[in-house]
Amino acid sequence: MSDAPDPPSTPADADAAESRGEGANGADEVSDSEELETLRRRVEEEYDFDDFGPADMAQMEPEEWDAAFDADSWITGEALLDRVEADLQHRVATRDVFAVVERATHEGQPCLIAYTDSGYALVEPDGSVEGFGTVLRDTKPVVALCSMESYDVPDAPDADFLLPHPEEVPETSDELGNMMMQVVAGVLSLAGIFLVLAALYSFAASYGAPSAGGIASAGGGSLAVMIVVGIVFVGVGLTLFATVANARLSDTFRAEEYRERLRNMGLDDGERPAFLPTESGTRELSEDDRGDA
Repeated sequence: MSDAPDPPSTPADADAAESRGEGANGADEVSDSEELETLRRRVEEEYDFDDFGPADMAQMEPEEWDAAFDADSWITGEALLDRVEADLQHRVATRDVFAVVERATHEGQPCLIAYTDSGYALVEPDGSVEGFGTVLRDTKPVVALCSMESYDVPDAPDADFLLPHPEEVPETSDELGNMMMQVVAGVLSLAGIFLVLAALYSFAASYGAPSAGGIASAGGGSLAVMIVVGIVFVGVGLTLFATVANARLSDTFRAEEYRERLRNMGLDDGERPAFLPTESGTRELSEDDRGDA
């Protein structure tokens, strides 16, 4: 015997049952709409979408993401690639993102690729992003923001690759600061040496005079203080000199590491990293990009 309920015996009963079902569905839809609106308001209060970054994106739950962004109004296609390209180039120019940003072709379709020497992010016209490395983490929130009509994309700067040529990277970024520290270190060292010599000279002069024994005894404490202060000045000066030397050495190593990363990205010879999935393998370098290399 079947456990299924018997169908309505009359058309009126059928209409009543259908009305009850529509009423229940309508109530469910109203409840879902209210919950979605409440969640959307909470997300707007919790996140600052004018300064939306990778950390915010990683923190958001899938339900919050769906509530914040209306999938039916997302920008896709060539317009999305243009917006993402302009935004990424602006971030590279302001040093918020370290990457080369280029238009490319992947599996016969136009795409946008941002890459470094250790990773890449490939943006498809439908908004999907694939890749690996830090640049992928930096690119995902940019794509999400550029997909929204309400987001104002900054103007792209006038530059080809936005990153410097490897040979243009300076050895140090704060030469004035290093020079000031060296001047201070020199003054302190000279003052310390002068204090020590003056104290020793005064002690020798007082000790050598037959009638100055009392004077030597009375001034011995002051001479000792002068010697200690002089030694401290010399110590501080030498420490500052060592700090400047260490900073210069560190800057040299960092500059060379940065140059090597730029070379591996192809900013020296135009050779892209081998792990890129795009169909083109080399980049055309302008005379400005080639420099004197």
